[in-house]
Amino acid sequence: MQVLNTKNELISLISGLKNKGKVIGFVPTMGALHEGHLSLVKESKKNSDVTVVSIFVNPTQFNDPEDLKRYPRTLDKDVELLGTVGCDIVFAPSVVEIYPEPDTRKFDFGYIESVMEGAKRPGHFNGVGQVVSRLFDIVRPDKAFFGMKDFQQIAIIRSMVKQLKYTVEIIPCPIIREESGLARSSRNTLLDEEHKKNAPHIYATLKKAASLVSEKNVEEMKKWIADEINSNPFLETEYVEIVDEETLQITKDWNEPGKKVACVAVYAGKIRLIDNIVF
Repeated sequence: MQVLNTKNELISLISGLKNKGKVIGFVPTMGALHEGHLSLVKESKKNSDVTVVSIFVNPTQFNDPEDLKRYPRTLDKDVELLGTVGCDIVFAPSVVEIYPEPDTRKFDFGYIESVMEGAKRPGHFNGVGQVVSRLFDIVRPDKAFFGMKDFQQIAIIRSMVKQLKYTVEIIPCPIIREESGLARSSRNTLLDEEHKKNAPHIYATLKKAASLVSEKNVEEMKKWIADEINSNPFLETEYVEIVDEETLQITKDWNEPGKKVACVAVYAGKIRLIDNIVF
């Protein structure tokens, strides 16, 4: 496994691999890796000849400076973990490698950036578009793998790929959960003991909600999910939304065509967690 810190080294290495006809799989991460990330690497190994994982905490997608400061950074441990699942190349650049000059590009993601995470974290998805496009330019992957926990982000990246005419295939992968049901997230390491113990109530609520679809209309369901999560004193719901799986249009009625996804953002103390379930 090679660990590279500069884009020139990586570009040169990828060019050689592509000249040999190798299929490049890519997993972009912000580090603090866990089983969810490793499952993406394993999926890439199955579908590609060479797997590249980037570790880069991207400042442009944080609308809260405190959140950026708090974000866990565990590079040595991450590299060690990646070695256990057969990662081929780790790219761990500095901020100046990715942004030699400030990135002033503005993406127009239209409706899909105006709801849920887009509404609550202004500028976040523009930052995602900036960093993922920069990484795609450097890595030139044939396939890129993303976890379904960041459900809305996948729609954003697909839109960016279309706008910039990339040929990369975007492959969504299932949410990986802890034994408790809590969706694996780098932020879970920031939870104190009490919040960690109570955070699984989020997924337990979503699972129960999935069994109640025939009993409640959409608005009743959203209220029930929020009330049920908030009944736990360690949790506070920021939003509950039920959207179309493909378009992210907000669902008004269960009879609308397409699969429905319930998405939530919940504060466990100061730590913000997101989760979703397909109904």
